[in-house]
Amino acid sequence: MGSIEEEEAPLIEQGLISQAPKLYAEDGSVDLHGNPPLKAKTGNWKACPFILGNECCERLAYYGIAGNLITYLTTKLHQGNVSAATNVTTWQGTCYLTPLIGAVLADAYWGRYWTIACFSGIYFIGMSALTLSASVPALKPAECIGTYCPSATPAQYAMFFSGLYLIALGTGGIKPCVSSFGADQFDDTDSRERVRKASFFNWFYFSINIGALVSSSLLVWIQENRGWGLGFGIPTVFMGLAIVSFFFGTPLYRFQKPGGSPITRISQVVVASFRKSTLKVPEDAALLYETQDKNSAIAGSRKIEHTDDCKYLDKAAVISDEESKSGDFSNSWRLCTVTQVEELKILIRMFPIWASGIIFSAVYAQMSTMFVQQGRAMDCKIGSFQLPPAALGTFDTASVIIWVPLYDRFIVPLARRFTGVDKGFTEIQRMGIGLFVSVLCMAAAAIIEIIRLRLADELGLVESGAPVPISVLWQIPQYFILGAAEVFYFIGQLEFFYDQSPDAMRSLCSALALLTNALGNYLSSLILTLVTYFTTRNGGEGWISDNLNTGHLDYFFWLLAGLSLVNMAVYFFSAAKYKQKKAS
Repeated sequence: MGSIEEEEAPLIEQGLISQAPKLYAEDGSVDLHGNPPLKAKTGNWKACPFILGNECCERLAYYGIAGNLITYLTTKLHQGNVSAATNVTTWQGTCYLTPLIGAVLADAYWGRYWTIACFSGIYFIGMSALTLSASVPALKPAECIGTYCPSATPAQYAMFFSGLYLIALGTGGIKPCVSSFGADQFDDTDSRERVRKASFFNWFYFSINIGALVSSSLLVWIQENRGWGLGFGIPTVFMGLAIVSFFFGTPLYRFQKPGGSPITRISQVVVASFRKSTLKVPEDAALLYETQDKNSAIAGSRKIEHTDDCKYLDKAAVISDEESKSGDFSNSWRLCTVTQVEELKILIRMFPIWASGIIFSAVYAQMSTMFVQQGRAMDCKIGSFQLPPAALGTFDTASVIIWVPLYDRFIVPLARRFTGVDKGFTEIQRMGIGLFVSVLCMAAAAIIEIIRLRLADELGLVESGAPVPISVLWQIPQYFILGAAEVFYFIGQLEFFYDQSPDAMRSLCSALALLTNALGNYLSSLILTLVTYFTTRNGGEGWISDNLNTGHLDYFFWLLAGLSLVNMAVYFFSAAKYKQKKAS
C-alpha cells in the first residue's frame, strides 16, 4: 500500500496534519473489552488487512455469482434475453436494497461488528443452496434437446431463487457496515489518522476489485467449461474464508457503540417540530436546546453545529415556556437537541447528491447485462480459445486496479497542489468527475454497437442472428472507461457518505448510498421494459430483441448516455449549493 510516512511528510510540512501523539483514540470508540482503545495496539492499518481480506473474499463470492448470472439464466434455466436481464437487475437491486435492514440493526442495536458476523452466516447458507441447485441432479434444470429447451420445474426454481435471495439478504448486513467498520479503525479526532482513512477507501475498493478480477476471469471460465456446480462451489468456499478472515482480526478492532434507532430520532424531530409549529425560532441559535455536556446526548455521536437551512425543523429544539419552568427536557418527542435536528437536516442536504447515483448505477448495471449480450453477438474466439463474454468484465476490474494506485499515489499529490485539499479532490468534486466519465462509457458502447450492426448488414447476418466477425476485444474501451468512472464516483460516494453523515447514522447513510445501486438496477429494468414495450408494440423487432442483429442496442446506449448527461448537469447544480457538515 506504499509508505504512509511518505504520504504524510508533505502534509506535515504544509501544516495540514498535527504531529501531536495521542495515547488513546478519542472518537468515542472502544476496544474488545469496552475500554478506550489504545492506539498503539488497536485499529489503524494493523486492523485493516483482516477487513480488506474479508471484503476481497466476499466480493469474489458475490461476483462469482453476479458476473455470469445472466448466462446461467439463459443457458440453464432457458430464459429469454429480456427476462434474464430483468431477473439479474432485480436481484442485484435487491442486494442493494436489503442494506437498509442491516444498517438500522447496526446503528440502533447490534453495532457494525455483530451485524457483519450474523449476516455473513445467512450469506454462506445462500451460497451453499445455490451450489446444491447447480450440483444435485434432481435440482438441476434439464439440458436442451436439440432446439427444445424444457423449462425448469417449480422445485428447481424455488431452490435456485431461494439461495439467490438469501445471498441478497446476507449482503444486506455486510455491505452497509464493512466499509464504515473499516473507517472506524481510524480516529476522526487525529489528523494523522484522517489522512490514512481517506486512503483506506481507495484500498477498500481496490480489494473489492481484486476479488472481482478472479471471479470475472477464472470463475467465469470454470462455470462455462467445467460446470456450474464447481463454478458456484468455489465462491462458497471463499465466502467461508471471508468469515474466518473477519473473526481473526477481532482483538485488533475498534468498535463504535450503537446510538439508538436513527428512524426514531428522525421521527422525533418531525413530530416535535409539528407540535411546536406555532412557536417562533429565536434569532440567536444559542437559545436552542442542546446538552451542556461535552458529548452529544446520542451515543457514539459528536455534537453538530447549527445551520440556518430548513429553519422549520429548528422548532423541534425551541424550549417552550412550559419546559423552561418545569426544567423537564427529557421528552424527545417534544424537545430535541440541535444535534438531533441537524441529523435530519444533513440527510435532506444529501438528497440531491444521493439521487445522482441512481442514473450512474443504471449505467453500471449494463456491465453484467447488455454489455454481456453485446459481447455474445461478437466474435469471442481469441486464437483457439473461446472467451466467455462475461469475462470481459475483467477489463473493468483491471481498470480499477490500475486507477486506484494511480489516483492514490499520483493524482492526489498533483491535485493537492492546485486544490489545496489534503486528499486531492473533495468527495463532491471526485463524484462529479466520475459522472462525466460515465457519459463517455455509454458513448463508447454505442459506437461499437453501430460498427457491429453495420458489419452484420454488410455480411448478410441480420436475419440469421449469427455472431458478427468483429472481435469481442473491441469492447475493452467501454469496460476500461467504466472502471475509471467507478474509481472516481463510487469511492468518492463511499467517502462522502461516511464523512458527511451524522456520526450515529454512518451505517444508515452507507445503506442509502447502496440504495442508489438498487434503484439504478430497478431503473435499468424499467427502462428495458419500457423500451421493449414502445419499440415492439407495432409488431417491430424492438431495440433489444433475442436476435440483436435485427435490433438497435446502440439506441439504448445513446439513451443512457443522454440520461447521464442530464444527471451530471443536475448534480453540478446541486453540488454548488451543498453545505458541509460541521461537528464540534
